[in-house]
Amino acid sequence: KAGFKAFAYHAGMSAAYREKVQDQFINDKNIIVVATIAFGMGIDKADVRFVAHMDLPKCLESYYQETGRAGRDGLPSKALMFYGLRDLVLLKRIASKGVASAARRRVIEEKLDAILGFCEATTCRREVLLNYFNDPYDGPCGNCDVCFEQNSGVKLINATQVAKTVLTCVYETDQRY
Repeated sequence: KAGFKAFAYHAGMSAAYREKVQDQFINDKNIIVVATIAFGMGIDKADVRFVAHMDLPKCLESYYQETGRAGRDGLPSKALMFYGLRDLVLLKRIASKGVASAARRRVIEEKLDAILGFCEATTCRREVLLNYFNDPYDGPCGNCDVCFEQNSGVKLINATQVAKTVLTCVYETDQRY
């Protein structure tokens, strides 16, 4: 409706449709594809400007590979991730299902803890990410949300009590307001 070329891509769609979308993505500069993570795995397109995660990736390795699809041409690009703790609970349940080895379950949980630690970081995200891969980086990068926040001059406050009060009001008015 806004005049952008946008397509969906998912493994459940026909092979012909998926191939058409993938060809358009590779050959067209102005296209948006909303896809599962598998979409971009075999694509080498340098001018991707934006990668969004609508939930928590399974591990930092996946996150790094997926966000690394953007900006390969050296021009500015952005990555955005939305997540909730419900994502973490679901991923832990899925990852542990059918895993008999306690050692393997421990590795899975450590990877999930690492991605959550990255999400909850209060220091430069690039520093956290690269240090995870034993690639020493002394931030700040000046590009991540944490660095922007710290350099904005805006004083942060803990709004937990205010938020609880507002949510209590919503609840007590039967969610009418």
